[in-house]
Amino acid sequence: MADDGPVPNSAGMAAPRSAVPAGACDAHCHILDPRFPSPDAEKPSGMTFDDYRLLQVRLGTQRAVVVQSKFHRQDHACLLDALRRFDGTGRGIGVLDPGVSDAELKRLDAGGVRGLRFSVWNPADTVTTIAMIEPLARRIADLGWHAQLHMMGDQIVAHAALLKRLPCAIVFDHMGRLPPSLGPQHAAFAVIGDLLAAGRAWVKLAGAYLNTQIGAPDYPDAGAIARAFVGLAPERLVWGSDWPHVTEPAGHKPDDAVLLDLLDGWSGAEAVRRRILVDNPAELYGFG
Repeated sequence: MADDGPVPNSAGMAAPRSAVPAGACDAHCHILDPRFPSPDAEKPSGMTFDDYRLLQVRLGTQRAVVVQSKFHRQDHACLLDALRRFDGTGRGIGVLDPGVSDAELKRLDAGGVRGLRFSVWNPADTVTTIAMIEPLARRIADLGWHAQLHMMGDQIVAHAALLKRLPCAIVFDHMGRLPPSLGPQHAAFAVIGDLLAAGRAWVKLAGAYLNTQIGAPDYPDAGAIARAFVGLAPERLVWGSDWPHVTEPAGHKPDDAVLLDLLDGWSGAEAVRRRILVDNPAELYGFG
C-alpha cells in the first residue's frame, strides 16, 4: 500500500498484468459525493463518479455495481445520479429501513437498484440492524432483489437459521469475513456453502485487505479463502474492488490493479476468471 497513484484513493501506477474480458464488472464500489445530502460533517475527497471513472480506465472494467455508502445513509440521490451516468452499465445496492414505502422501492428499482445492503459487522457503526434483514427481504423478494450482507463469520454462524429462511437471494460481502487464521475451516464457510449449493447465495471476492493477517501484496490467507470458494461454487462468485477503500486511511490505500490481479491466481483458469468477471455478475445484476 502507498500514496495515491493516478486514481484518487488507489495506490500504484500500472495497469493490471492481465487484460480483463469485454463486459468485465467491478461488483463492489462506493461513490461518495459532497454535492449530495449527508449528515456527515467530514466531506470525502476523490470519491466521486468522475474519480471512479478513472479507475475503470485503469482496470479496463466496463460495468460497475455501486453500493450505497454510510456517508449518504438512506438518501439515494448520489447513487441514482451515478447509475444514470453509467447509462446501463451500472447497478446499485441501496440501504433502507423497513418503513420504506412501496413507491420508493419501485422508484429505486426503475433507477437500477437491485438489492439492499446490511453492513452489520460493526454494531457501533451500522445504519441498519440484523433485525431489519428479514422484514425487508420479504419486501424486496418480489422485485427480484437480493440482500447483501456484510457480516463477520461468527455472525453468519449465529444467524444461520435466519439466513436459510430468507425469501430472497443473499450476497455475502468480502468473502464472508471469515477469520484469516481459520479461513475455510471456520463454521461460516459451511453455512455459506450450503446456501451456495442450494442456489440461494452468491459471494463477493472482494476486500482481500480486510481478510488478512499477512497483508500485501499477495494476501495469501485471504487467497486461501477465495480459492476455497472458487473450488466450491465458481458459478456463484463475483469480484469487486471495494474502491475507494473507506476503511483504509489516506496513504495506505491498496493498489486496485494488484487486487484485480489476485483473481488470476484465485480462479486458476481463464474461463473461470471470465465467469467471475463477466457471466456471473451479468446474471446476478441483470446486465444485458
